Amino acid sequence: DVQLQASGGGLVQAGGSLRLSCAVSGITFDDYAMSWIRQVPGKEREVVSCTSKSDGSTYYADSVKGRFTISRDNAKNMLVYLQMNNLKPEDTAVYYCNIPGTNYWGQGTLVTVSS
Repeated sequence: DVQLQASGGGLVQAGGSLRLSCAVSGITFDDYAMSWIRQVPGKEREVVSCTSKSDGSTYYADSVKGRFTISRDNAKNMLVYLQMNNLKPEDTAVYYCNIPGTNYWGQGTLVTVSS
């Protein structure tokens, strides 16, 4: 069974930081790219960031470039992180980790940024 468990969300003031984690199981972790996607109710999902399976390539949405950093632990821990700095109220959303191109999603973690 493929499982993705996101955690680390919470309430933070604008300008603050949070680190999201996604624990992955049920796959050969090194074989897959990983992404973080966020969704605000009533709006379309936004791909926030992606990391390649092994060569260190990353992608960031323009809205988070320079503030968010994605990383992964390809050792036995099988974790993907999203370090979020200088948070803004418009970053408020439910954040999901996802294996790109699949229907494998974590349950989401809520990030709320107050102004």
